[in-house]
Amino acid sequence: MDTAIDLTDASAALDLGNIRYQLMYLPLYSVCVRPTRPLTPPASRLEDTIIFYLIERVQFSYSLSMYTPGSVDIPDFTGSFLDWMLLQQERVHAQVRRYEAPDEYPFFPGQLPAPFLKPLSYPRLLHPNTININEEIKDAYTSHILPSACALHTDRGAGGENYGSAAVMDVFCLQALSRRIHFGKFVAEAKFRERPEEFTAWIRERNVNALQDAITKPAVELQVLKRLELKARTYGTDPSAPATDGGKKPLRINVDAVVAMYRVGLLTPPPPKKKKKKKKKLLSGKECIADAK
Repeated sequence: MDTAIDLTDASAALDLGNIRYQLMYLPLYSVCVRPTRPLTPPASRLEDTIIFYLIERVQFSYSLSMYTPGSVDIPDFTGSFLDWMLLQQERVHAQVRRYEAPDEYPFFPGQLPAPFLKPLSYPRLLHPNTININEEIKDAYTSHILPSACALHTDRGAGGENYGSAAVMDVFCLQALSRRIHFGKFVAEAKFRERPEEFTAWIRERNVNALQDAITKPAVELQVLKRLELKARTYGTDPSAPATDGGKKPLRINVDAVVAMYRVGLLTPPPPKKKKKKKKKLLSGKECIADAK
């Protein structure tokens, strides 16, 4: 557990060095305890986790029926097969207080049981907010990421496809992506606390461009994309596979699709139709002005 940020310690949880570390390496599910030794760069990172999950997922074909409500007959359930899988796992994890942690966001927040474990005591790390974009993450994953990354074929239905195995990997991918994306809240909060007067002024002026520029760094994002492409190409190559006529080994994953996933889903600001929502998210910290005084 030495890779987890201690979320009961606000100074550690909002330290940008620790946050950057977590953005690069995060287990699928951590209990968020105090590290037993100082954080050091590990061999595996969150980027690796997401890539490896995608490599496992793309061994199965993309079946639209898995993501279409009503296409698979599920007793007492009207959602999609993936929704059912996600909900069942979240119901189990909720009981051991997974979603009590400030860095965890469920896909079905209104349908989960209460934990039976005693609650942990967390300080107020983030300004109170209700931002949860898991629905948008799931839609982008099922509508854009998977069709680009997986082999397309004629869906033979639940009796002829590996729906269960594919959905298990879908759950892993979605939960890892959700943690990675929502951790942006910690980045914004940490940067606000570094420069509270400037951020307070921008919030009062509703200067979304200044806020965006202060939080995001294009040069760093370009480095992320280059590193991700190298990792996807490296991890997606089977070293034991014979080389093609051109001397290259076949890839087990669409590298361009992985890079596009990060560029569009994790780094790039939303398209125009979502800008209003994005502004609301950036400006939702306006009540923090009182805390900064």
